[in-house]
Amino acid sequence: MGDRKKARDEEFQSFVVGRWPRLMRTAFLLTGEQHAAEDLVQTTLEQVYVAWRRVGSADDPEAYVRRVMINAHARRHRRRLKEFLAPKDDSGLAHEVADTGDRISQADDRGALLKALAQLPARQREAVVLRYWEDLTETQTAEAMGCSVGTVKSNAAKGIAKLRAIPGLAETVTQGGRK
Repeated sequence: MGDRKKARDEEFQSFVVGRWPRLMRTAFLLTGEQHAAEDLVQTTLEQVYVAWRRVGSADDPEAYVRRVMINAHARRHRRRLKEFLAPKDDSGLAHEVADTGDRISQADDRGALLKALAQLPARQREAVVLRYWEDLTETQTAEAMGCSVGTVKSNAAKGIAKLRAIPGLAETVTQGGRK
Protein backbone atom coordinates (compact mmCIF):
# COMPACT_ATOMS: atom_id res chain seq x y z
CA MET A 1 0.00 0.00 0.00
CA GLY A 2 2.91 2.37 0.71
CA ASP A 3 4.30 1.72 -2.76
CA ARG A 4 1.01 2.69 -4.39
CA LYS A 5 0.87 5.93 -2.43
CA LYS A 6 4.47 6.69 -3.34
CA ALA A 7 3.76 5.99 -7.02
CA ARG A 8 0.64 8.19 -6.89
CA ASP A 9 2.63 10.99 -5.23
CA GLU A 10 5.34 10.73 -7.89
CA GLU A 11 2.71 10.81 -10.64
CA PHE A 12 1.13 13.91 -9.08
CA GLN A 13 4.52 15.60 -8.71
CA SER A 14 5.36 14.85 -12.34
CA PHE A 15 2.02 16.31 -13.43
CA VAL A 16 2.55 19.49 -11.40
CA VAL A 17 6.12 20.03 -12.60
CA GLY A 18 5.10 19.54 -16.22
CA ARG A 19 2.05 21.81 -16.05
CA TRP A 20 3.19 24.49 -13.58
CA PRO A 21 4.02 27.23 -16.13
CA ARG A 22 0.72 26.81 -17.97
CA LEU A 23 -1.29 26.68 -14.74
CA MET A 24 0.41 29.86 -13.53
CA ARG A 25 -0.21 31.65 -16.82
CA THR A 26 -3.90 30.75 -16.78
CA ALA A 27 -4.26 31.74 -13.13
CA PHE A 28 -2.47 35.04 -13.74
CA LEU A 29 -4.71 35.89 -16.67
CA LEU A 30 -7.77 35.07 -14.56
CA THR A 31 -6.69 36.99 -11.46
CA GLY A 32 -4.37 39.61 -12.93
CA GLU A 33 -1.99 39.54 -9.99
CA GLN A 34 1.03 37.30 -9.40
CA HIS A 35 0.33 36.51 -5.75
CA ALA A 36 -3.36 35.87 -6.37
CA ALA A 37 -2.39 33.58 -9.26
CA GLU A 38 -0.01 31.62 -7.03
CA ASP A 39 -2.74 31.31 -4.38
CA LEU A 40 -5.23 30.12 -7.00
CA VAL A 41 -2.84 27.48 -8.35
CA GLN A 42 -1.99 26.30 -4.82
CA THR A 43 -5.66 26.07 -3.86
CA THR A 44 -6.37 24.16 -7.07
CA LEU A 45 -3.50 21.74 -6.53
CA GLU A 46 -4.54 21.11 -2.92
CA GLN A 47 -7.99 20.06 -4.10
CA VAL A 48 -6.58 18.01 -6.96
CA TYR A 49 -4.06 16.20 -4.74
CA VAL A 50 -6.80 14.98 -2.42
CA ALA A 51 -8.65 13.52 -5.40
CA TRP A 52 -5.57 12.54 -7.44
CA ARG A 53 -6.59 8.88 -7.76
CA ARG A 54 -9.74 10.00 -9.62
CA VAL A 55 -8.04 12.92 -11.42
CA GLY A 56 -5.00 10.95 -12.56
CA SER A 57 -7.17 8.24 -14.07
CA ALA A 58 -9.43 10.74 -15.90
CA ASP A 59 -9.32 10.88 -19.71
CA ASP A 60 -7.86 14.39 -19.59
CA PRO A 61 -6.39 15.26 -16.17
CA GLU A 62 -5.36 18.73 -17.38
CA ALA A 63 -8.97 19.55 -18.29
CA TYR A 64 -10.08 18.33 -14.87
CA VAL A 65 -7.52 20.55 -13.14
CA ARG A 66 -8.49 23.52 -15.30
CA ARG A 67 -12.14 23.03 -14.28
CA VAL A 68 -11.15 22.94 -10.60
CA MET A 69 -9.20 26.19 -11.13
CA ILE A 70 -12.12 27.93 -12.83
CA ASN A 71 -14.46 26.84 -10.03
CA ALA A 72 -12.01 28.05 -7.36
CA HIS A 73 -11.66 31.40 -9.15
CA ALA A 74 -15.45 31.71 -9.45
CA ARG A 75 -15.86 31.07 -5.72
CA ARG A 76 -13.37 33.83 -4.94
CA HIS A 77 -15.11 36.19 -7.34
CA ARG A 78 -18.49 35.48 -5.75
CA ARG A 79 -17.02 36.52 -2.42
CA ARG A 80 -16.31 39.87 -4.05
CA LEU A 81 -12.55 39.78 -3.55
CA LYS A 82 -11.02 42.60 -5.52
CA GLU A 83 -8.53 41.81 -8.22
CA PHE A 84 -6.01 44.33 -9.43
CA LEU A 85 -4.57 44.08 -12.92
CA ALA A 86 -3.16 47.60 -13.07
CA PRO A 87 -2.87 50.65 -10.87
CA LYS A 88 -6.15 52.54 -10.52
CA ASP A 89 -4.77 55.82 -11.77
CA ASP A 90 -1.67 56.33 -13.83
CA SER A 91 -2.93 59.45 -15.60
CA GLY A 92 -0.04 61.54 -14.28
CA LEU A 93 2.58 59.28 -15.86
CA ALA A 94 4.11 60.08 -19.22
CA HIS A 95 4.01 57.16 -21.64
CA GLU A 96 6.82 56.81 -24.13
CA VAL A 97 6.06 55.10 -27.44
CA ALA A 98 8.81 52.59 -28.25
CA ASP A 99 9.67 50.90 -31.53
CA THR A 100 7.40 47.96 -32.30
CA GLY A 101 10.27 45.44 -32.03
CA ASP A 102 11.34 46.80 -28.67
CA ARG A 103 10.82 44.58 -25.60
CA ILE A 104 9.65 47.62 -23.62
CA SER A 105 6.96 48.21 -26.22
CA GLN A 106 5.85 44.62 -25.81
CA ALA A 107 5.67 45.12 -22.04
CA ASP A 108 3.55 48.24 -22.60
CA ASP A 109 1.28 46.24 -24.89
CA ARG A 110 0.95 43.57 -22.21
CA GLY A 111 0.15 46.19 -19.58
CA ALA A 112 -2.55 47.70 -21.77
CA LEU A 113 -4.03 44.28 -22.42
CA LEU A 114 -4.02 43.32 -18.74
CA LYS A 115 -5.67 46.61 -17.85
CA ALA A 116 -8.32 45.95 -20.50
CA LEU A 117 -8.88 42.41 -19.21
CA ALA A 118 -9.48 43.87 -15.74
CA GLN A 119 -12.46 45.73 -17.14
CA LEU A 120 -14.21 42.55 -18.30
CA PRO A 121 -16.73 40.72 -16.10
CA ALA A 122 -15.32 37.48 -14.67
CA ARG A 123 -17.16 35.09 -17.02
CA GLN A 124 -16.17 37.06 -20.11
CA ARG A 125 -12.56 37.17 -18.91
CA GLU A 126 -12.60 33.40 -18.30
CA ALA A 127 -13.99 32.76 -21.80
CA VAL A 128 -11.44 35.05 -23.47
CA VAL A 129 -8.49 33.65 -21.50
CA LEU A 130 -9.40 30.01 -22.08
CA ARG A 131 -10.32 30.40 -25.76
CA TYR A 132 -7.57 32.75 -26.92
CA TRP A 133 -4.63 32.34 -24.52
CA GLU A 134 -5.07 28.72 -23.66
CA ASP A 135 -6.24 28.03 -27.24
CA LEU A 136 -8.97 25.66 -26.07
CA THR A 137 -11.83 24.67 -28.32
CA GLU A 138 -15.28 26.00 -27.53
CA THR A 139 -16.22 22.56 -26.17
CA GLN A 140 -13.14 22.39 -23.91
CA THR A 141 -13.79 25.93 -22.69
CA ALA A 142 -17.43 25.06 -21.95
CA GLU A 143 -16.31 22.03 -19.95
CA ALA A 144 -13.78 24.10 -18.00
CA MET A 145 -16.33 26.83 -17.26
CA GLY A 146 -19.16 24.41 -16.54
CA CYS A 147 -21.51 25.93 -19.08
CA SER A 148 -22.83 25.38 -22.60
CA VAL A 149 -20.90 26.04 -25.81
CA GLY A 150 -23.40 28.80 -26.61
CA THR A 151 -22.57 30.54 -23.35
CA VAL A 152 -18.85 30.34 -24.17
CA LYS A 153 -19.47 31.81 -27.63
CA SER A 154 -21.58 34.59 -26.17
CA ASN A 155 -19.16 35.47 -23.36
CA ALA A 156 -16.11 35.31 -25.63
CA ALA A 157 -17.77 37.45 -28.31
CA LYS A 158 -18.89 40.05 -25.76
CA GLY A 159 -15.46 40.09 -24.13
CA ILE A 160 -13.62 40.50 -27.42
CA ALA A 161 -16.06 43.23 -28.49
CA LYS A 162 -15.40 45.12 -25.24
CA LEU A 163 -11.64 44.75 -25.71
CA ARG A 164 -11.88 46.03 -29.29
CA ALA A 165 -13.92 49.01 -28.10
CA ILE A 166 -11.13 50.26 -25.84
CA PRO A 167 -9.34 52.94 -27.91
CA GLY A 168 -5.91 52.71 -26.27
CA LEU A 169 -5.90 48.94 -26.61
CA ALA A 170 -6.93 49.00 -30.26
CA GLU A 171 -4.08 51.43 -31.02
CA THR A 172 -1.55 49.35 -29.09
CA VAL A 173 -2.52 46.07 -30.70
CA THR A 174 -2.63 47.38 -34.27
CA GLN A 175 0.43 49.65 -33.97
CA GLY A 176 3.23 48.59 -36.30
CA GLY A 177 1.13 46.03 -38.10
CA ARG A 178 0.88 43.66 -35.14
CA LYS A 179 -2.49 42.10 -34.45
